[in-house]
Amino acid sequence: MSLELLSKLESKIQNALEAIELQKMEIDELKQTNSELNTENEKLKQDLSSWNDKVNGLVGLLNDEISE
Repeated sequence: MSLELLSKLESKIQNALEAIELQKMEIDELKQTNSELNTENEKLKQDLSSWNDKVNGLVGLLNDEISE
């Protein structure tokens, strides 16, 4: 009977180790995705800032024209 229990325990431990390994792989994938999204986010922030500067410049030109 104790050999049967040890066998069941071994099986459960093996299943747990496999689950842990799968979760580690998933975490690595999520870290990679997060890194890519952070990079894209920074690029979008720069694009937004650039567009904001352009719009503010155009509004300034319009204000100058109206003031004249």
